Amino acid sequence: MTTSVRDLQERSLGATLRRDAWWIAPALTALVLGSFGVYATWAAWVNRFYEWGPYLSPFYSPLIQTTWWPLSPAFLILIFPGGFRATCYYYRKAYYRAFFLDPVACGVGEPRHGYKGETRFPFILQNVHRYFMYAAVVFIFILSYDVFLATRWPVSGVLADGTMGPGPRQFGVGIGTLVMLINVVLLSCYTFGCHSLRHLVGGWMDKFSGRPVRKAAYDCVSCLNRSHMLFAWCSLFSVALTDLYIRLCAMGVIHDWRIV
Repeated sequence: MTTSVRDLQERSLGATLRRDAWWIAPALTALVLGSFGVYATWAAWVNRFYEWGPYLSPFYSPLIQTTWWPLSPAFLILIFPGGFRATCYYYRKAYYRAFFLDPVACGVGEPRHGYKGETRFPFILQNVHRYFMYAAVVFIFILSYDVFLATRWPVSGVLADGTMGPGPRQFGVGIGTLVMLINVVLLSCYTFGCHSLRHLVGGWMDKFSGRPVRKAAYDCVSCLNRSHMLFAWCSLFSVALTDLYIRLCAMGVIHDWRIV
């Protein structure tokens, strides 16, 4: 009598015929996503050291300072890019396996045996992904403008406390400017490779005859979409490292180098 993988899956969590180290991928995913979540929450909560000179952390951009919001302004911002990532098709697969063990890996037993998909609360809320996508696209333009501002340095220089000196501005590029630029490029590749965006620009059509602009847009998004997983991880690291770089500059731990 033989035992199938399906029998093992329905018997207990983790039961499998696999002999490889299948648990490494979900464990690393849980470690990285969990660490990013802890860092982003801490960085938003402290409400300090988020800007230095012309640099502004992406966690706090756009900087909204108002009297009616008692908490850090970052919490007004992170809900939109955070919601975009949390409902992303790729990230859903990643954290379902890493945190819910559903399934933990191909051919490995999972904790539940009845498949409901995303038809019930709270998982049915994943369908709002397309709306978070609209907000994520807007944030790309906001962060791009931050990169432009990061090239506008005061002629009198940055003061000792990290604030901008008074007077006119001049063009300049620092290491932080390049860090912010790379972050925007990676975020753009991730955002504009979104599955929902591809559907929006042309995926609902059966053919593109006579619609060269729509076809070009669809092909462009499809090109980025083929590396969606890579850009998802690279942009996750870049946004955290950009905040960390600006934070260390503001704390005086490191010194930003002017290139131009």
